[in-house]
Amino acid sequence: MQRTLIKYLKEDTLTTISGWATKIRDTKYMLFIILQDRSGMIQVSIDKANNEDLVNKMNGILANSVLKFTGKMVKSEYVKLDGKEFIPDSLEVLSKAEKLPLEENADIDTRLDYRWIDLRSEKNNLMLKIQSCFVNAMREYLISIDFTEIHTPKLIGAASESGSDVFEVKYFDRTAYLAQSPQFYKQMAMASGIERMFEVAPAFRAENSNTNRHTTEFTSFDIEFAYIDSYEDVMSLEEDILIAGLTKVKECYEKEIKEVFSKDVIVPTKPFPRIDLNTLYKELEKRYNYQIPEFDVGDMNAEAEKLTARYAMEEYGHEFIFVTGFAKTKRAFYHMRKNDIPEGYDLIWRGTEITTGAQREHRYDILKKQAEEKGLGKDVEFYLEFFKYGCPPHGGFAIGVDRLTMLLLGIPSLKEEMFLFRGPSRLTP
Repeated sequence: MQRTLIKYLKEDTLTTISGWATKIRDTKYMLFIILQDRSGMIQVSIDKANNEDLVNKMNGILANSVLKFTGKMVKSEYVKLDGKEFIPDSLEVLSKAEKLPLEENADIDTRLDYRWIDLRSEKNNLMLKIQSCFVNAMREYLISIDFTEIHTPKLIGAASESGSDVFEVKYFDRTAYLAQSPQFYKQMAMASGIERMFEVAPAFRAENSNTNRHTTEFTSFDIEFAYIDSYEDVMSLEEDILIAGLTKVKECYEKEIKEVFSKDVIVPTKPFPRIDLNTLYKELEKRYNYQIPEFDVGDMNAEAEKLTARYAMEEYGHEFIFVTGFAKTKRAFYHMRKNDIPEGYDLIWRGTEITTGAQREHRYDILKKQAEEKGLGKDVEFYLEFFKYGCPPHGGFAIGVDRLTMLLLGIPSLKEEMFLFRGPSRLTP
């Protein structure tokens, strides 16, 4: 008999269900199993007096074993799980579990050692479903406005962007690197005439950072598009895809997010507030007596980001705020500049930067000069070639999918949010 998901069980209909035995309770007269599949949970109730064969099969079976039952779902006012229980006629043990090595209140690093067990929880399963919904909604929106999804190489022949914070890889008789981002290839797509592209893919940063929001491998949602007039066009598109993503998440999971994560899904209104960096510094000092440290002048830091989010809510009643006017020394060489100021932005949400975006410099001579300013020579020679033979004005941005999910659900750390976390001290499982 074909398996039926618990969510779709019909009363008094002979059915087969399979899933994890999350709890097993053995009483004098009854045996109760809480069975869970991807759609939900149900209580399986076995009357010992009339089901000797089933009781014998359950002998020695521990929680987290995988079981298959055939029987009928019935309504019962005595059952807490939606007033439904499953009365089985037959049982097959698909996989017998040993005693778990993971305690219920284990610390996060121990949980990561057994992440495949930790992920079995209803909360973690829900988290990944919500992330999938969010990403898919943004992808669908982009496709609806004529964007093309591409897939760029993650093994590259030259250290990208800054030449630092990259992982070296032995590549036959030479050294290759894991890509920090698809930035150069996104712009190659612009020079190829693709005009509108996006990619959802891994990116790698060899940063020896141990914060709650940094990881050495993450999933990046990258977007680049041509024939823009300014970086305002880039900000406008980012507003649109975030609104599309949050609208879909709210539609599908608002209730569950409130119940399980105690967070509200707030769909922002457009336009998001914008503020120049120097004006922001003044506001943070005036309102919160905060001065940006000298080594961060021209940029933001974690504390400034938290206060900026607070300012956005107090001043505009908005969870999002764009910050513009960063110093050229703090931005990549490929950002277009106007009056020597990069034409780009950071987007802050719930106290954390989720995006750096910009209009790119597409004019070969200016781009080459800005690369030389940063001390970049041979490492970017292949990249500069893209602009020698004509390239339209363009811009783009990238969003860290994992950081976005962490902030949406109020999860304290990327370690808990990611399917499998990678950091300076974490390379397995």
